Amino acid sequence: MTSSVQSMAAVRCSSQSSRRITRVTGYDCVRVVVVRDGSVLLADDWKLRTAACGDAVLIAPGAAQNVRSLASVNRASGSVPTRNTERGKRVRVTEDTLARAACAQWEDGRVSETLDLPGWRHVYSGKVRDLYVPEDAARDATTAERMLVVASDRVSAFDHVLSPGIPEKGVLLTTLSLWWFDRLAGGDGGRDIPNHLAASRVLTAPAGADADAVRDLIPPAVAGRSMIVKGLDMQPVECVVRGYLTGSGWAEYRANGTVCGIHLPEGLSNGDRLPEPIYTPAYKAPLGEHDENISYEQTVELVGADLAAQLRDLSLEIYDRAARTAEERGLILADTKFEFGLDDAGVLTLADEVLTSDSSRYWDAEAWKTGHSAAERMASFDKQIVRDWLAANWDRTGEPPTLPLEIVERTADRYRELLQRLTGW
Repeated sequence: MTSSVQSMAAVRCSSQSSRRITRVTGYDCVRVVVVRDGSVLLADDWKLRTAACGDAVLIAPGAAQNVRSLASVNRASGSVPTRNTERGKRVRVTEDTLARAACAQWEDGRVSETLDLPGWRHVYSGKVRDLYVPEDAARDATTAERMLVVASDRVSAFDHVLSPGIPEKGVLLTTLSLWWFDRLAGGDGGRDIPNHLAASRVLTAPAGADADAVRDLIPPAVAGRSMIVKGLDMQPVECVVRGYLTGSGWAEYRANGTVCGIHLPEGLSNGDRLPEPIYTPAYKAPLGEHDENISYEQTVELVGADLAAQLRDLSLEIYDRAARTAEERGLILADTKFEFGLDDAGVLTLADEVLTSDSSRYWDAEAWKTGHSAAERMASFDKQIVRDWLAANWDRTGEPPTLPLEIVERTADRYRELLQRLTGW
């Protein structure tokens, strides 16, 4: 994983009216700022910057962590004037606006909820995960021997982070990743596939000391949704394996008879099982850009022939093992994607999340056999419910609407059901 951290980041507190920031001017320290739409930005003794062109505000990483209640807001703020285009306007902080203050940082269009975690320093955020390194690590996160990966409850669709998040999503996905890492380390009877997990506890006293000598490296605030991982040289290839014809693959097949340039037999239908799984890599684009499907030959140009073959073969092996595990539990693993890195010894290592609802498409096997429509046959255990609702209620211009509670709850239920069916927990 690489860090691409901006010194300051925009804060989005309302998906209804906040906007990307393009021009910034600086102001002095403040305690609380309220945006014109009524959402609350909480900042405790941090340098604050605000946009000259909009009604969103920028704060430094780690802000909003020390204000826990309306009372503390009122004590801290008094009548602080807003620092935006209506400079000098005084705003009353209410219980309602505090409740709607789901403060998060925008970093080059991506959202994070940076936390003040003892012993760790935030260095990077993606759409749904945040990365921390030890406080004493070098500023360059790529050189850290270990890192803390935190899975949030954020949910994204159509390149936007949505509001609200999915309750317990971070815990559910982390739990499933850890379960799969264990299975692929030999728990399913196959060979041990190296992964990026590192020890989450350390001994702080000589052997033979009492149990108190064992210290958890994962802070309590993010326990259950975090992993301690090894630093790796991440490869610029997203390794996608498809076992069924669906999604963008189906669209390409209808047009050209191919999926990512790979010719397939005629007469296939949406949702059909492919004759054999196919490897369709993508180039991992720089932050803020879209990944791009590439050919195997282009992968060779990127990483060399030997490593390209390793990425392909290992991806297909993991998919085959995972698909058999899913099938034993009445599920179909339609497609998935993997990320890999090289450790200090040059060993190709499975990294990031693995075989979760966010990185994979799972279907119910019985529904796939008996369903009367594509929607019934391919109802997936992921955020497709969110995508479908957005597609019907948003034209993809401006900020996306707030997700209804029913959509949030149904999506959370699908995440939980998948975990239970795979693991039995």
